[in-house]
Parts: sequence; structure tokens; C-alpha cells
Amino acid sequence: MSTRHTLALRPHPQTPGSPITELGADLRQRPDGALHLHFELRGAIDRILVPAPLPPAAADGLWAHTCCEAFVGVAGSSTYREFNFSPSGRWAIYDFDAYRVRASAVVPLPPPALTLERRGDVLALDATLAPTALPDGAVLQIGLATVVEAADGTLSYWALHHPGARPDFHHRDAFTLTLVRP
Repeated sequence: MSTRHTLALRPHPQTPGSPITELGADLRQRPDGALHLHFELRGAIDRILVPAPLPPAAADGLWAHTCCEAFVGVAGSSTYREFNFSPSGRWAIYDFDAYRVRASAVVPLPPPALTLERRGDVLALDATLAPTALPDGAVLQIGLATVVEAADGTLSYWALHHPGARPDFHHRDAFTLTLVRP
């Protein structure tokens, strides 16, 4: 049996208007411990910049353009892992020892499996994370977010929760979803 959560992401109050009118996320923990994320952007998809398809590979700076993200921490710990998923097929994984303090050791992790589907007014991105890509811990705290780049270059910031006056996906209070691992 798998655990499933269907969630709505909201734009940050200081975010400029966006061609996206609705952004949903579906998170499913599979029985093997893998985590499947489904992000669905609805609205004037033709008015957002969607990176062109590229061969799957790790890349930095994905968050500066249209990009879906997951932040996964362990309850009771200041450490967390950031996952970036670009519609291009590129991805990034970063470890943090504390709030915005990158870990000095780089741990090789399995890459996410990404797929993208575009249909009418919907852009859907699926990402599957292997159980070994997730931080070690029985109880995970998760924040989901998306950066949307409009055709004019403006960025809007969407998340499950915006705890601060400015968009900040790293803020631990934004990790509002609790998930108990099998």
C-alpha cells in the first residue's frame, strides 16, 4: 500500500501576476520507499518559458528558470536535501547541514527519473526519487515548491507554505508535509 497526498501550491503574496492560475502537486510514497512527485501547472502554458528538452543530467542554476523543487528534511535534524527538477530533463540534488549551509561532503545519489507532458493548458512534470536518494530518517518533513518563469522573464514563486515576507523555499517552516517512511 502506498501513502498519497494531493496538495495545492500557492503563489507568494509578493509574486507578480503569473500566467499560471493553479499549481497542484501529488506526492505518493510507494511501498518500496520510493517517492513519486507529480507537479501540474495550469493556465496559459504558452506564456511561460519552458526549457527545451535535454539529455538527463545534473545541472546547477535550474531554480533560476521554470523548475519544480522538493525539500526533504529529517524531523529533529537541521539537515535537509534539495531536489530540483527542470522540464528540460535536467536535475540537481544538494545537501545542507543547516539553513542554506551547503554540506561540504558530496554524497553520490541515484538521479531522479523525470517525465514531462504538455497538453492544452497543462504542463505536468513527474519525478521519482529512489528510496536511497532520500535522507536517512524515519520521519521526513517535506516542502514542495515551483519557480515559474513568464515569457517576459518575471518569476513567480509557488509553495505549499510561504513562512516569510520574501519567497524562501529553504525556510524550515515551509516543510509542512510530514511523511513516515515504511
